[in-house]
Amino acid sequence: MLDIALSITVLAAIALIGGAWLAWKRGHRKQAALMLVLVAVALVNVAIWTVPDGGGMAPLDRIERGATE
Repeated sequence: MLDIALSITVLAAIALIGGAWLAWKRGHRKQAALMLVLVAVALVNVAIWTVPDGGGMAPLDRIERGATE
């Protein structure tokens, strides 16, 4: 279930990049910058869940295997 949420987050980030580009073209610089900040936060959250640690296990893998350590 978490993998679906992460996939939707990445798709939303892509849509936000497009929306920020359109906002920038229309002169809404502040809104475009805030959208890009939101994209960065969303992608960092996805990276936190999917990038493996020193032991080679990502937090997402631990949840799927049922390990709580």
